[in-house]
Amino acid sequence: MTILGIDPGSQITGVGVITVCGDDLKHIYSESLKLPQGELSIRLQEIYSRLQKVIVQVKPDIVVIEKVFVAKNPRSALVLGHARGAAMLAATNNDLPVIEYSATEIKKTVVGRGQADKIQVQHMMRVLLGLRVAPEVDASDALAAAVCHAQHQQMNAAIKIARSADDTKNIAATSPDADDEKARRTGGKTGVAR
Repeated sequence: MTILGIDPGSQITGVGVITVCGDDLKHIYSESLKLPQGELSIRLQEIYSRLQKVIVQVKPDIVVIEKVFVAKNPRSALVLGHARGAAMLAATNNDLPVIEYSATEIKKTVVGRGQADKIQVQHMMRVLLGLRVAPEVDASDALAAAVCHAQHQQMNAAIKIARSADDTKNIAATSPDADDEKARRTGGKTGVAR
């Protein structure tokens, strides 16, 4: 599976692409897209067109985007929302599913601490993806979003396997053959008092 992670921003948008094969994560591409100064509409067009090029080039199966959060400045959150919209439009125009995670959830998944700083995220991306040099901050955040989704998928697959194994044990324990085996081991006594 190829995952495109996006860390949207109105001045710099982070892009990170990984592939997942079993438990292995492989870095394919990452970049911090520096956007032109000027009108927001021009920057949004740039986000859209550059992401379109990335999507055509790497052919991801899914897009993961960091959710917006409102801190102290609601105006910044609105501008960031526009950048996210441009990124989501690029994905949906290519029929790609979009998954969203909060920054806290991404950091908790990849660093182990929801309040991790950007340097810690950079370090973990370098380590987890076997990179010689840590990617730029925004590219690291985008890679972290992709890695977060990959790790969630791996955990969900492991849970599904465990549940399937439990279901198999439960079916085996309630089958007529299991009752015959229990009777054989207990000399015909089934534990029912008469």
